[in-house]
Amino acid sequence: MTQATIKPLGDRTRANWIRLRTMIVLRWVAIAGQLTAITVADRLFGLQLELGLCYFAVGISVVGNLVAMFVFPENKRLSELENLSMVLFDLCQLGFLLFLTGGLHNPFCLLLLGPVTISATTLSLRSTVILCCTAIVLVSLIAVYHLPLNTQSGGVLMMPGIFVFGHWIALIISILFSTSYSRWVTTEIHSMSDALVATQMALAREQKLTDLGGVVAAAAHELGTPLATIKLVSAELLDELKDNPELAADAELIRNQADRCRDILRDMGRAGKDDLHLRQAPLSAVIEEAAEPHMGRGKTIEFAFGQAAGATLNQPSILRKPEIIHGLRNLIQNAVDFADSTVWVEANWTDTQISIRIFDDGKGFPPHLLGRIGDPLMRRRRSRRSATQRPEYEGMGLGLFIAKTLLERSGAELHFANGSDRTSRADLRKLGAVVEVVWPRSKIDAVAGETPIPTGENTPITI
Repeated sequence: MTQATIKPLGDRTRANWIRLRTMIVLRWVAIAGQLTAITVADRLFGLQLELGLCYFAVGISVVGNLVAMFVFPENKRLSELENLSMVLFDLCQLGFLLFLTGGLHNPFCLLLLGPVTISATTLSLRSTVILCCTAIVLVSLIAVYHLPLNTQSGGVLMMPGIFVFGHWIALIISILFSTSYSRWVTTEIHSMSDALVATQMALAREQKLTDLGGVVAAAAHELGTPLATIKLVSAELLDELKDNPELAADAELIRNQADRCRDILRDMGRAGKDDLHLRQAPLSAVIEEAAEPHMGRGKTIEFAFGQAAGATLNQPSILRKPEIIHGLRNLIQNAVDFADSTVWVEANWTDTQISIRIFDDGKGFPPHLLGRIGDPLMRRRRSRRSATQRPEYEGMGLGLFIAKTLLERSGAELHFANGSDRTSRADLRKLGAVVEVVWPRSKIDAVAGETPIPTGENTPITI
């Protein structure tokens, strides 16, 4: 799995997750509320309503719910169009009821905000815009055309014109604001959810590869002894069967196949290390392992490892965690993608911290996005230059988000900057993007850290 295969779910896909049963239950709640309001207004307050038309409007919703319950299965998932149709129906039905009961003079006109706000959190942008426009049209119509609210004494319940106008303006602003706010927040939640899922998938893949290397190394180690025995016995048989060419040929075949198995296991063993050693490695080895997939991509990667002034400890052996390797690999990949010719990776350590800085000689991070680096799905559209540089990427910031999340999970702090902003640096070649990753040494030191690797004999790997 690469970042190219990780794509955010679209609005239409999410809209298809809504069950018909959910919409039916919500409509039953609305029907019960409408019937209660009509009955109380008529019996308790004595308002002269068009009861026949009011109950007709509610009855349409009841019939629609009954048809949906008996025609479709309860676990049916609504499509985008079906969702839009149901919410539009509820909006128009509520608008008709408000027309019959005083229009904007009815305080229940605020309920028009409900369907529009729900659509902003579940439906696509186009469907949300359609519902917003419909709601604004309905509010405008019932502000002018509506049946008055008459009392038993013949009086009319109505607000002054200036209040009706203010009510109309407030409803339109509320529709626009609540819809925009709900959609903005929901989009952020969806983006973060998609990015976190992608991060977990990337980490799971890296963990599987690490575990596979350990299993392969263990298998090579365990099978080495029986293969050596087979080879020894076959060699002795070959000496004793010189007078029998047919049996000697079979013994020769056994020895050759044992040698072949030895070579195969040796090649497989290069992909993994012994199980305890697999969990730790020198800092330089981990960095080179993270950069290895991008060494042959036409850009030069230069490494520099140095002990900071005042440090008394030598190069640390750090925990070889999948999240550290994958996170550094993503950062190096990003540098290689946008570098003109060279990427520099510098590692320094003191007695208390370990830091890695990754430079490139490209154009650096866009200044207007510098404060948002690490946010998932920052860009929805790709420039032509970006598509040429990174044809295999969606270009939405997902790779940097995964790197930042995984490295912070290991205890690191990340800082992003442009080399041109670091005027104190003597090396003026490094004018592109700069990423600095800093760990407290205790977090990843495999010997003296908080989670040291145990010493002693390796334990067998059980499958």
